[in-house]
Amino acid sequence: MSAALVGYSSSEEEQEQEEEGQSRGGGAQGLPGASAGRPRLPAPAGLPGDPDPEEAVSDDSARHGGRVRGFPHERGNWATHVYLPYTAQEEFLELLELLVSQARTYVPSLAAMEEFHLSLSQCVVLRYHWIEPFVRSLRERLAAFHRFFCVADQVKVYTNQNKTRTFIGLEVSAGHFQLLELVSEVDGVLEEFDLPTFYKDPSFHISLAWCVGDLSGRLEGQCLRELQDIVDGFEESAFLLRIQWEQIRCKSGNKYFSFPLRTSEQ
Repeated sequence: MSAALVGYSSSEEEQEQEEEGQSRGGGAQGLPGASAGRPRLPAPAGLPGDPDPEEAVSDDSARHGGRVRGFPHERGNWATHVYLPYTAQEEFLELLELLVSQARTYVPSLAAMEEFHLSLSQCVVLRYHWIEPFVRSLRERLAAFHRFFCVADQVKVYTNQNKTRTFIGLEVSAGHFQLLELVSEVDGVLEEFDLPTFYKDPSFHISLAWCVGDLSGRLEGQCLRELQDIVDGFEESAFLLRIQWEQIRCKSGNKYFSFPLRTSEQ
């Protein structure tokens, strides 16, 4: 069976994130409330209105390959996502090409992802004036974490919650415990701002390719077995798919924030 997805972001990237990351909703948020005994954050004084750092975004799905937003774009709302970025090596792109080529014999409309990451949050919505305190809280909670390895070598098929898109991803088979520790801290920040936390039992993965609609039935079974055989037989795949994470990133609208993980010397 296909699994519910674990989160994403762009104008187009942001839209992808909204579609893939909405498991428990996520519309416009009001002021963050008190959480777990913490005092309510004070509203910033003297704000005549939200700045307009983002240009208006069209919700016309025809302009985005048929993709449909998980929640409507609204001025002053910033789609926000916390994730581990992955920089693809040449060998990884060669493997990706083999996998997408084979999968297209079952689903010709499949498109390869252009950027890669592993999500630590759903896509949530922040008002502009909450970005700075949100990032500050993330930085404080994540400061103690060290770099670590995980292995992402299990091919899996996913759909977003409303079944408008299907994905092929590489699921993590080792390193799950460290990822859950990170998610726990990210969830703590989300709770401070009354935002939806991550999935209860997440399938950590790196998405490789996508298509519009629920075509999981075509990609599972025989196709999935063939894709796994490609991964298992790829030269040096054991080395290639053992990934060291060096930083966490938060994307909020068109702003990026980086949180380096500690080295063993630190």
